Amino acid sequence: MKIDILTIFPNMFCGPFTESILAKAREKKLIKINFIDIRSFSKDKHKKVDDKPFGGGAGMVMKPEPLYDALKSAGVKKRNKEYKNPYNKPLVVFMSPQGKTLNCETVKDLSKFKHLVILCGHYEGVDERVMNFVDKEISVGDYVLTGGEIPAMVLVDAVARMIPGVVKDGNSVKNDSFFNGLLDYPHYTRPAVFRGLKVPEVLLSGNHKKIDEWRKLQSSERTKKRRPDLIKDNEEVGSRR
Repeated sequence: MKIDILTIFPNMFCGPFTESILAKAREKKLIKINFIDIRSFSKDKHKKVDDKPFGGGAGMVMKPEPLYDALKSAGVKKRNKEYKNPYNKPLVVFMSPQGKTLNCETVKDLSKFKHLVILCGHYEGVDERVMNFVDKEISVGDYVLTGGEIPAMVLVDAVARMIPGVVKDGNSVKNDSFFNGLLDYPHYTRPAVFRGLKVPEVLLSGNHKKIDEWRKLQSSERTKKRRPDLIKDNEEVGSRR
């Protein structure tokens, strides 16, 4: 997968994308991440990319010209261009608190695309005319951050985990919280007894059928207790099928 990130602060990504699983995925060429500095497309001598909003008001708005040119440099064409396989088109994602809240189903879908173009906004947002070139508007929660860079990091990390080979054991991803609509089951490791707290006997039994049953039950019970909304959502989806 190729990922182009359009930002005015490319150096913010140095740490998160050069460590751990993402660094290994890039080394293996499972994902290719390219940073496009929006300021480099500004025709202003001071490389300014924002201006005051028409109609007045607080804050600044990102200008359309440098954003459009940055998108073009990433290979983005008109939205109505036809693709035989829709997953072959460069998908433009705008990180915004006004977007649809990111969830596991969206992450799974995004991981199918060959090319993601992620636009990081700032200030009061982007000139609305730029939204004509955006395919998806995604939020990481009902709160506002200083810019789209941190949400973009979250999105890339989540999507990368879905790409085969990025996580060493593929079953680990399938057992993660939310993958199947439930939270993950409890995990334990050595020692078997820690400060008087014992590991559940079933996990020490060697009976894999019973262990699997226990884990499914724990996953279900934990979801009911901590995130009953997930149970409700799954029931509603099932009733519509």
